[in-house]
Amino acid sequence: MPVPVPSRLLTLLLAVLGGIATDTAFPDRSWWPMAYVGVALLLLALRRDSARWAALVGGVWGTAFFVPHVSWSLEATGSVLPWFALALAQAAYIALFGVVWVWVRRGSWLWRRPWLRVVAVAVVWVAVEQLRASWPFGGFPWGALAFSQTEAPLLRLAWVGSAPLVSAVVVVVGALLALAWVRLRRLRVGAASGGLVVATLLVFAPALVPLDARAESGELRVGAVQGNVPTRGAEWSVQAREVTANHAAGTRRLAERAGDEGLDVVLWPESAADLDPRTYADVARTVDDAAAAAGAPLLLGTQRFPEDEDVRYNEMLLWQAGEGSQDTYTKQHPVPFGEYVPYRDLFRQVTPLVDLIGTDMAAGTGAAVMPVPVERLGRDVPVVTGICFEVAYDQVIRDGVLAGGELIIVPTNNASFGYTQESTQQLAMSRFRAVEHGRATVQVSTVGVSAMIDPNGVVRERTGLFTADQMLQELPLRTSLSPAARMGEWPALVAGALTLLGLVLGLLTGPRRRRDPSR
Repeated sequence: MPVPVPSRLLTLLLAVLGGIATDTAFPDRSWWPMAYVGVALLLLALRRDSARWAALVGGVWGTAFFVPHVSWSLEATGSVLPWFALALAQAAYIALFGVVWVWVRRGSWLWRRPWLRVVAVAVVWVAVEQLRASWPFGGFPWGALAFSQTEAPLLRLAWVGSAPLVSAVVVVVGALLALAWVRLRRLRVGAASGGLVVATLLVFAPALVPLDARAESGELRVGAVQGNVPTRGAEWSVQAREVTANHAAGTRRLAERAGDEGLDVVLWPESAADLDPRTYADVARTVDDAAAAAGAPLLLGTQRFPEDEDVRYNEMLLWQAGEGSQDTYTKQHPVPFGEYVPYRDLFRQVTPLVDLIGTDMAAGTGAAVMPVPVERLGRDVPVVTGICFEVAYDQVIRDGVLAGGELIIVPTNNASFGYTQESTQQLAMSRFRAVEHGRATVQVSTVGVSAMIDPNGVVRERTGLFTADQMLQELPLRTSLSPAARMGEWPALVAGALTLLGLVLGLLTGPRRRRDPSR
């Protein structure tokens, strides 16, 4: 018995509700089951066999999701234009997903195989999500379905297959829910129940995946300082010096807290010393005194402005008392329109806001890993260092781990985002990376949220927003590689190849348009 497809107006309403529901699966709400509901509503809304209609439905769902999801960009820029430009650009990928899925499912090999379609739609989603994460301008992985599952049993699958696998399972569960709904309306209770049982198993069975959080190469006594920032209004260099002074004061308090056991390393966030201590002698003295008080190497974020280049670099420095800067990691994935403006002259015709970024940030090279000398262990400990938004990019953190990183740190500066959900969305990604690579992870921010995370994703310690605070934990160092790290980009590449194959088969073996949208 065919099931009538909802009216076009109701279909668009389903898309809106699906996008909103999916956003609630992410922090701050973290209602993770809503990701499955949101995907199910999208797939139910895509039942009409029209590529143009699918593009509209996907775009509506994507807009309803991304507008609230990246609302922190309004706080950062003070303008609606960048907020909606970012949201609509990301929504275009969901529109693309709708079109590709309609064309793929027309294939004769797929049309009458509902269980195979459940898998196929997940593959198509992953392919489009990975495209969004890599293109254009290096992509924007924010909002990947996998990052909605950090409170869910599915998080453990990150260790097995990284973001592509977790996102794929979210879509499979959503597809099973949609299929069960259609079968229930056809009064096929047994078939619907079978689908719901499979969906339930997929959601909760990953809790059985074993995650080892034990130390493999010793433990590191790590201190992290969240210094907070002054109220806006003062001249930039004055504020920058005050931020550095705040972190130095926090380091002295941290050293007192550590007591006789001492510290192995102290972490400061991105932009903790925006005035480069390699250039400004007074800032160097502040940093050096803090390192001396801690009795340990200091990792801190700064900005470098080369004299012979009209660019800047976002860097993490390894600083030792009495010796100064010892090593550097330069951010290799600057944020387009946030840290640099591509095609500036062109986009200036659209909005003068592009000139708020006075000096473009240039990309560094090399793996995101720094060796930290640890006297107590008698060796250098390689530390993965993904600066701020780099935590969202699979490859940046993976390269650092493959280069020998035994601990992950995510130094960030969330001061521009106020009390929005940006920092907690970022924390969810840090937790995901911890599980993905089986590494203890520290997110340290100027204003919060900062946290120390075990290799199994459990948060040991966490700070609030816009407070001065310090964290201290003995974190396990690990060297083994997870299956996700070993596979690297292969899951994403396979998803892309299968989607292209399905697209070709759909266009070649299926009719131009199916007449029965109830299926």
